[in-house]
Amino acid sequence: MKHRILIAYEIECEKEFCFTDWVRIALAEELATQACEVNVLVENNEGIHAINQEMRQMDKPTDVLSFPMFDLIPGEPLAEALSDPETGLIPLGDMVISLEQAAIQAEEYGHSLEREVAYLTVHSVLHLLGYDHLDEGKQKRQMRQREKEIMEKINV
Repeated sequence: MKHRILIAYEIECEKEFCFTDWVRIALAEELATQACEVNVLVENNEGIHAINQEMRQMDKPTDVLSFPMFDLIPGEPLAEALSDPETGLIPLGDMVISLEQAAIQAEEYGHSLEREVAYLTVHSVLHLLGYDHLDEGKQKRQMRQREKEIMEKINV
C-alpha cells in the first residue's frame, strides 16, 4: 500500500526528520489498510502562532496542530467511501509542527529533538484518525496508550 505523505518546510532546517516513516508506522499500527494522504507542514513558533490564531482563535504558539479531513472513530476501519476518486487515497488531513516548540519541549522533558518530533507526529496522526484528549478520562487514556505503543515501534 502506498501512502502519500507530503512534507513542506516553511523554515530552514539543518536536520532531516523521518516524518514519512513515522506517519507510515502510526498508520500501520492503527491498521489503516487503505492508502492515505497526510500533509505535514514544519514551522517555527511564529508561523504556528499565526495558524493557531487564524484557525482556532488561540493567540499563542503551540507544538502541533492537527486538521482532520473527516470525523473518524478511533480504532474503526477507514471506509473505502472516503477515498478521493481521482487519487484513490483517503485524505486524512493536515498537521503543522513547530520545530522551535519541539526543541523547547525536548529540553524540558530531557530527551532528543528527534524523539519529540516523532511523538508530535504520532500524536497528530492519531488526531487525524479520530483520537482526542480533551477529556481527562477514557479518551485521553486511550490516546496516550496508543501513543506509547506506537512510540515503542518507532524506537527513538
